[in-house]
Amino acid sequence: MSLEQDIMSAMKDAMRSKDQVALRALRAVKSALIIQKTEIGSSSEISNEDEMKLLQKLVKQRRDSADIFSKQNREDLAKPELEEVEVISKFLPAAMSEAEIEDVVKKTIDSLGAEGMKDMGRVMGVVSGKLAGKADGKTISILVRSNLS
Repeated sequence: MSLEQDIMSAMKDAMRSKDQVALRALRAVKSALIIQKTEIGSSSEISNEDEMKLLQKLVKQRRDSADIFSKQNREDLAKPELEEVEVISKFLPAAMSEAEIEDVVKKTIDSLGAEGMKDMGRVMGVVSGKLAGKADGKTISILVRSNLS
């Protein structure tokens, strides 16, 4: 089942249960999917990798917004953002632990023969491709930097 079908099914369930938080988050995901489809052309389907990147982007946007609201002591605005993060995160694959990510980073550094910070871009490209949808880019960057220095 595609992500779009999963979202539609979850939207119907949210409507039946009158879950406004889930409905708001799912509508945002559906809207983002439609926008992305129109950008690439309606005849083609969005790849799984692009769908995961889109979901990660939506989660990151909401986390960043919630962080800003929290810093401004606006918990009334931060709470709905975090609730939407929970709903959207259900459609993402399980995140890898930091130890698992570090293991992939070390193996990639060994296989590429990377020796220093000058190779960071090359390592980041390979690791990001391997862990697309499974790990946060910021975490990957921190681990690559620490293992190369």
